Amino acid sequence: MSDDIAGAAWPDEIYGVLKDAGVSQICFVPDAGHKTLIERSVADNHMTTVRLTTEEEGVAMLAGSWLGGAKGALLMQSSGVGNCPNFLSLVKGARFPILMIVSMRGEYGEQNPWQYPMGQAVEPVLKAMGVLVFRVEAMEDLGSATAAALAASFHGGQGAALILSQKFLGAKAF
Repeated sequence: MSDDIAGAAWPDEIYGVLKDAGVSQICFVPDAGHKTLIERSVADNHMTTVRLTTEEEGVAMLAGSWLGGAKGALLMQSSGVGNCPNFLSLVKGARFPILMIVSMRGEYGEQNPWQYPMGQAVEPVLKAMGVLVFRVEAMEDLGSATAAALAASFHGGQGAALILSQKFLGAKAF
């Protein structure tokens, strides 16, 4: 899928599903892959957004959100998943839901050799920490995968990661 096709539709679709599900908090480390989704969240007066300095802060932020009665989501690039395993033990031990939306690097069409190691480790790391993985390869997968990740997290009480593959997003040239 080209950047133009994916870039035009997926952020709005995910944003709408998050809003419909009552997600009111978004935390993120700035990422070009999530740029439009972040902009939509920041512009919404009914959405609380928190810019993080590192991704694992988002795990703690979402724990606090849930304990305070709010649903939240953590937006990050695949390289940020490597920062989270120790904090994901909190999710498993305390049994609270978490929804992560991960834009992938180190896959289909990648040109940066530094992105491959973590790109290949994302799903095994998440699964080892007990997080359910919902992967999007094409636009037709997006709605059902997003709904499944939301249901697993907020109704099933699980850690869930919506993985936006590089084949879906398009490869970055940097």
